[in-house]
Amino acid sequence: MTVMERPRQIVECGDFALRRWQRQSDFDPVFRLIEESLDHLRPWMPWVARHSEESTRDFLAKSDSKWDSGDAYNYAITRDGTLIGMCSTYRGAGPQGWSMGYWLHPAATGQGIATRATAAMVTEAFALPNVQYLEIAHDLANISSGAIPRRLGFTEARREQVTPPAAPSDCGIDVIWRLNRPTSPVNGTPSP
Repeated sequence: MTVMERPRQIVECGDFALRRWQRQSDFDPVFRLIEESLDHLRPWMPWVARHSEESTRDFLAKSDSKWDSGDAYNYAITRDGTLIGMCSTYRGAGPQGWSMGYWLHPAATGQGIATRATAAMVTEAFALPNVQYLEIAHDLANISSGAIPRRLGFTEARREQVTPPAAPSDCGIDVIWRLNRPTSPVNGTPSP
């Protein structure tokens, strides 16, 4: 596995791509993407309650500065040049662990895009130095979100009580999934 200082800014995934947010040109498309997805996101994403033009500008500014500092890598998910979702990986799961998140426009769900986008981010994250494991957290009631780490070989690491529940449809139990960095083969033989 090649070690990189930063992930690629554009990651081709066949029929869609991940690309680094573009602070200046992405405001209108990302604001529209969120607006069109509000009903879909509101049950699970607590930040939706604070959604505004200002919060969108702030998100894009922070995405830029966090990419530059190496603290987070936020991607737009695009298909045929149109924004269809977001995904990210960021420091926060411990000294050598990173967390991951994702969401899609409702018209893009059920097509395997979130799973493939997350798989691409896993590859990018494990190409970075000192990333030993990745974690994905979701509320226990969010079954669709939980299917993604399961499909990608993550293992349920723990459950944590969240009081009060963070979003309207949350039951208040976060499920945290973990994937450890693959071990390199020694003398051509994979480690157990």
